[in-house]
Amino acid sequence: MKKLLLLSLILFLGSSVFAKNVDFEQVYRDLEVPTHKYVHNVDPGEYYDIQSTSWSPYPLFRLASPIYFKSITIEPGYYSLTPREHKGEWYILFKDNGKIKYIIPTYNREIVPMGFYEDHIPQPKMTISQKLHLKALDTIGKVFPSSQRKPTPQAYLESTDLEHHYLSLVIYWGNYRYYTIFRTIQL
Repeated sequence: MKKLLLLSLILFLGSSVFAKNVDFEQVYRDLEVPTHKYVHNVDPGEYYDIQSTSWSPYPLFRLASPIYFKSITIEPGYYSLTPREHKGEWYILFKDNGKIKYIIPTYNREIVPMGFYEDHIPQPKMTISQKLHLKALDTIGKVFPSSQRKPTPQAYLESTDLEHHYLSLVIYWGNYRYYTIFRTIQL
């Protein structure tokens, strides 16, 4: 137990040191505009992500004013954000109505700290009949394993307004979090 506590303390301090020493202007300059496209603007991995869910498991991002990534202008609207890997690099896909509108590179990918989702995502409040219904479904899932519901991937989204008109976006998806950066004014 002491080793686990010591390890989590070291990881926490290491991540806080990383967050303080990031030169966002240099990170923004170093990221390149993606040149790859997807056929018919369809995400090839989306089918596998949503095949066992009733709704889209991706975090929803509401944008009220345009943001900019070099030559790409992301217009206001609602976007489902999906991390995808392409040739060893990670990208965030901004999808509108299931179609990819923008592809933005990430500059960092980390493992989500233990207990993060429990601390940041509230548990739904259910009535007594809803609790009984879920307990019945779980019991049926234990008796017939093929009918057991699979949990949806956990997702969370953080946006931070930085100095010099930068916007940091952290997308938590499953076991990883992805960092990307934008400008709030066009250069």
